[in-house]
Amino acid sequence: MQIVTASNAKREFGEILLNVQKSPISVTRNGKPIAVVLSDSEYKELKLQALRCALIEGEESGDIENFSMDRIIDELDGTI
Repeated sequence: MQIVTASNAKREFGEILLNVQKSPISVTRNGKPIAVVLSDSEYKELKLQALRCALIEGEESGDIENFSMDRIIDELDGTI
């Protein structure tokens, strides 16, 4: 993962936007990581993975009747 200082990220923002299409970029301030910049597609994928994990956890808890993981995945994928 590429690492840039906050000052450089501010100064080279356009280039940062181009580079995050390839891989996330860590932004540091005073030598400490403060943020990660990533592409919109990577962000959406992370959100989808988190949602799927939460759904699996809910399904495995046994607290919900008539819970269909396949139906929810179909809804997420836009097939329903």
